[in-house]
Amino acid sequence: MPTSARDPLLAVKGLSAGYGKIGVLKDVDIVVYPGEIVAMLGPNGAGKTTLLRAISGLLPWTGEITVAGRSLARAGPRDVVRQGVVHVVEGHRVFTQISVEDNVLLAGYGLPAALRKSRVEEALDFFPEIKAKRNDRAVTLSGGQQQMLAVAQGLVRKPRLLMLDEPSAGLSPVLVDRVLAAAGQLRAAGTAVLLVEQLIEKSLAIADRVYALARGTVILQAPAGQPGLPQQLERVYFGEEGLHGAAAN
Repeated sequence: MPTSARDPLLAVKGLSAGYGKIGVLKDVDIVVYPGEIVAMLGPNGAGKTTLLRAISGLLPWTGEITVAGRSLARAGPRDVVRQGVVHVVEGHRVFTQISVEDNVLLAGYGLPAALRKSRVEEALDFFPEIKAKRNDRAVTLSGGQQQMLAVAQGLVRKPRLLMLDEPSAGLSPVLVDRVLAAAGQLRAAGTAVLLVEQLIEKSLAIADRVYALARGTVILQAPAGQPGLPQQLERVYFGEEGLHGAAAN
């Protein structure tokens, strides 16, 4: 996907963040353009989840984060959502004792009633499997269906950028494919997706571009279709150095 002539939707420059005195990210630069899927890959502990938490206002950070040119400095989580950025956290966290529909309705809290109702229908339309169970309690859903529900909750806000944190975690390969296919549908509908994942091949199959994090630093960025990229990413996962010069778009 050519992006050089377009302004980024999300721009992160020189981002550093962590937990108290424990630094995790250092001088991270990434961009996400409108209507593209960007995969953020790397081993456990690389800082991928920390990056999403910083962007969504859940962690303090230094550096610069802008959405459509507007700074997120001093923005809290609600402010970030108002800018069109929605973060679906790892672990398909849903309210298991209420219905599928009520879960999605709750995600639209604060929207005008008529708008919230139409947004719920639009979100459920992405996932016919759970739409068919809209009146069932969420506890009756499979793990993959609960993940679909978590994504549907995020869609109620009609985000410009949806950030997905390891949506494949704990799912069977078939359910992983179904959940990741939703990301492709979102792109087709104009929503940008920042996807944090461990699964290299499946991420490359749907992403437009890829970043790799290791020890809190971006050490690779490339178009998803770049020749030899899977092998480069495997070296990232197994800790080999020498990737700083790999590929820009």
